[in-house]
Amino acid sequence: MKYAHLSDLHIGSWRDERMRNVSLAVFARAMEMCVEEKVDFILFAGDLFNTALPAIEALVLVAQKLRELKEMNIPVYIIPGSHDFSMSGKTMLDVLENGGLLINVCKGQVVDKKLQLRFTTDAKTGAHITGMLGKKGMLDRLFYEDLDREHLHQEKGYKIFMFHTALSELKPTHLERMDTQPVSLLPLGFDYYAGGHVHHRMEFSGNGYKLVTQPGALFPNNFAELEKYGHGGFFVIDTSGAVSEGNAGLRWLPVIVRQRIHLTIDCDGQKPEDVYGRAVKETEAHDVNHALVTMRFSGTLAEGRVTDVRMKDISAFVYAAGAHVVLKNAAELRSKELEEVKIGTESIEDIEAAIISEHAGQITVGLERTQEIELTRELIHALSLEKKEGETSKDFEDRVKRVGLSVVRV
Repeated sequence: MKYAHLSDLHIGSWRDERMRNVSLAVFARAMEMCVEEKVDFILFAGDLFNTALPAIEALVLVAQKLRELKEMNIPVYIIPGSHDFSMSGKTMLDVLENGGLLINVCKGQVVDKKLQLRFTTDAKTGAHITGMLGKKGMLDRLFYEDLDREHLHQEKGYKIFMFHTALSELKPTHLERMDTQPVSLLPLGFDYYAGGHVHHRMEFSGNGYKLVTQPGALFPNNFAELEKYGHGGFFVIDTSGAVSEGNAGLRWLPVIVRQRIHLTIDCDGQKPEDVYGRAVKETEAHDVNHALVTMRFSGTLAEGRVTDVRMKDISAFVYAAGAHVVLKNAAELRSKELEEVKIGTESIEDIEAAIISEHAGQITVGLERTQEIELTRELIHALSLEKKEGETSKDFEDRVKRVGLSVVRV
């Protein structure tokens, strides 16, 4: 028996259209790789889409690939993830399942106040698959607490449990502040535990559990993930490789449709006009042609403001060098004009007032200090608007602009 385990595809997560297209291309390539591997079935351990109601173009591609898999007799088994959830309880996963393109294995009933999960048996291999949906805020823990574990234990044969929650044993060090639960949250007695939710690849065996894994996101979902991982991938499990004796039958396959090139630009002690030259030099030291380029700017400028750095010109140069996408992060870039704010208060209003007072007068705006403080407070209050029910994004933006302009009297 041979099967694939993917999780956290988050299709549609990128706002940038080119990055959304790369994400879709990664999904398509992953499905092709599953076919090339001749897997018997595929597991999606939550968060197929980034929202319960994905964009039509994303849905069309996913449905097309799932249809191709169905025609090749490769079933897809899935559990809903925290991003698949909707208040109505209905998601696009229901549409795909009703269309016969995938099977949601998170199904069961309450018997004597206990949740009895049903197994779905793969017709080709006889594998018994079940799992638990994921919910935001780890609210899925309540389902585990009511789980009828004895009912699951009595099932015979090769068993797979799918889950979408953060486990302490599968938490990387850089996510140490993430809320997690111990692996004992999961029921015992399964041959393989297909996990999702944490976007980091890890494996765990022990405490009575044969093999608990999470493959990480199929494709990075934000700048930090793209910077750290560069790409994603998925597991292929081959039971002829004796998974029960360790991880000999477990392989992680990277999915790369475009290389990621990361450029670090140290701006410490530099003038804004010098940063462009540094970025150009760093770019020329790499082959960025057709690549996904991430650029991190850091340090404290010798003079001027961060906004004085020619970011648009830098992007234009990297694109001219052949980059497919250029993503920049200047969160660690500082200006001497804005000094560190040190305040000793816990009140939001006091913090706000202290920050305004600390920075007032540091940048010339043609106003007296008291006028600048008062104008800043008015702007913060005026712009703390919320979008009204039924209001379009365009109308909301226009309303915010009108209110802001009325405060500054432009």
